[in-house]
Amino acid sequence: MRDLAHRYYTAAVLPFEESGRIDEAAYRKLIRYFLQERFREVGGIIANPEAGEIYYLTREEKRRVVEIAVDEAGGKMTVFAGVFDLTTEGCVECARDAKAAGADGLFLLPPAGCIDLVGAWNAEKYPEYWLDQIRVIDAAVNLPIIAHPVAGSSNPQWGLGIPGPAAKLICEAVPNIIGWKMIYNYEGQRKMWKVLRALPRPVSILAAGGGLFHEFLAHDMLDGTASGSWNYALEPMLDHIEAWRACDVVKARRVWVEGGLRDLHEFIYSDYSRLHVRYKIAAWLRGLIPSCRTRPPMPQAKPEEVETLRRLLATAAA
Repeated sequence: MRDLAHRYYTAAVLPFEESGRIDEAAYRKLIRYFLQERFREVGGIIANPEAGEIYYLTREEKRRVVEIAVDEAGGKMTVFAGVFDLTTEGCVECARDAKAAGADGLFLLPPAGCIDLVGAWNAEKYPEYWLDQIRVIDAAVNLPIIAHPVAGSSNPQWGLGIPGPAAKLICEAVPNIIGWKMIYNYEGQRKMWKVLRALPRPVSILAAGGGLFHEFLAHDMLDGTASGSWNYALEPMLDHIEAWRACDVVKARRVWVEGGLRDLHEFIYSDYSRLHVRYKIAAWLRGLIPSCRTRPPMPQAKPEEVETLRRLLATAAA
């Protein structure tokens, strides 16, 4: 049995009805898809991640999403719950709601709102902007934590992620952090591998963008995942990971290159302003959700994206 820190967590998308309400029946169906035996043994669910449009949900909706995920998982699969609110007090309430609903852990996103925290935050110089909030949430609920360390402004060597020195400080200060999501550029990820491996206690390296899983596996640096890629490519991704785990590099490359998994991921991640809507389009094209509708101000699908993803998914499923 895999422990909480070494599972393949999927950042699950959230389907909406035409009215704009959460499509609870469709969400239940999606969670049941992730509960298939092959994934259930190694996977986990993140309810209310960025891919689930957490920023645009009310407190009641966030609580309901976790309740549904926990109910459907029924103890068969681990459920972590995203935590976000514009105030620290609101984050604590969200975390308490998640614990009361039965979540196994929390998926924490950094503070947002004013330019200080979004566009101008120097995470290396002022790590306390997020660390202080994490400590308050942790004290309130005492659950395992997966960190989603996106920084508003970072050194180019790290890309989107919080720089290594700040990550080290946060992990050392909060023992409940069990996993760190790898949202860095390629060079930043190589640096973060060393930072996390050098910590005095284990903090799992959780791969994020599916397009870099091949490199993670080649370097034996994929402890688990926290990724929206599972919404659209679960079966070939498992084939790819299992081949690497079995040291069958020939099969892994066949799935990755000839099988089209690399090209599918590369298109999904080629434009970060379209990332989460593309997760949804691809999940819809696979028949996993009834529509790719998002909640405004999230962008809507474009016809050219739909056609490109239809073609790439057909190749990856062949």
